[in-house]
Amino acid sequence: MNKRFLIINPYGIGDVLFTVPLIKNIKANVPDAFIGYVANRRAAPLLEEWPAIDKVTIYDRDEYKAVSDRSKLKFLKLLHKTRKELAAEKYDMVFDLSLTWYAGFYCRLAGIKERVGLNYKNRSPFLTKKKFLGGFEGRHVAEFYLDLLRLTGFTVQPQSMSIPVPASYDLWAEEFLRAANLSTENLVVICPGGGASWGKDAAFKRWPAAQYAELTQRVIADFHADVILMGNQAEESLCKEIQSLVKWPLFNACGTTNLLQTMAILKKSRLAVVNDGGLLHMAVAAGTRTVSIFGPVDEKVYGPYSNGPHRVVTNPVACRPCYRNFRRAACEHIRCLQGVAVEGVFSAVKDLIT
Repeated sequence: MNKRFLIINPYGIGDVLFTVPLIKNIKANVPDAFIGYVANRRAAPLLEEWPAIDKVTIYDRDEYKAVSDRSKLKFLKLLHKTRKELAAEKYDMVFDLSLTWYAGFYCRLAGIKERVGLNYKNRSPFLTKKKFLGGFEGRHVAEFYLDLLRLTGFTVQPQSMSIPVPASYDLWAEEFLRAANLSTENLVVICPGGGASWGKDAAFKRWPAAQYAELTQRVIADFHADVILMGNQAEESLCKEIQSLVKWPLFNACGTTNLLQTMAILKKSRLAVVNDGGLLHMAVAAGTRTVSIFGPVDEKVYGPYSNGPHRVVTNPVACRPCYRNFRRAACEHIRCLQGVAVEGVFSAVKDLIT
């Protein structure tokens, strides 16, 4: 049986976490499997500290494009270096989730004989086993990934999306929260950002700051919760805006923590309120209860992959969800997101926190 597996998924944090059930099923079928992973630089830290993953290879499309724009010769040398790195590991099988033609091509050049993947719009001629994909519709993305295991004859069992937080980060979070005078017994994490993978369209995933501020005030007042704002450095101004609108004290940690530090704090919180995005799925992976707010995106496809205590809040306008087959409909009003009532989100919070 094959024992050396490679997974290619160069997309965002949520997409990478959606492969956790696939990885766990590989390990369940082949306990001594060696698993390598090709991921982008932003998501890689989640994999590098997980014992189930033996090797992480960084592939960042923007970085590769930047090299290509500067020098075609340097770009070809970089591709050759990546191919050699993959070839050196002597992988038996690759699960290609890149939805591109060139990943299968380079895996073939790297000598990987079994190349299994999602054949997006018939663009993947170099896959040896493939499942046609027009887009992710009707069921969760993680289930589409698991289809590839079924295609190769693996036994597929239900698996959670949880991954362990390294002990060193657990200890770090305890000290961080102690120094900030925040109690884990009633800690609520608010993540008002997200949507980095959507670039300039990130606003289509973000519930407005004023609504977040109103919700935060009610959570503090009604539940005497300790609230911490979290996000990356690009979201600092957003978190400061919310902090300025809230009359009660809260702790703003936005831009001060890395991925694993953030996940360790999420693990110790009672609840996280988040938008549709990577931090939602990090909270699910950490075992934290979540209330998530979805706009154009279908929560049945991209929502929490868990039977646990999670609530998704939407505004059921007729045109949502409009994000289909990796494209968002032309829309400027965003009523599906901006029309999500504070009362509805607060009710979901109350349901989980009491």
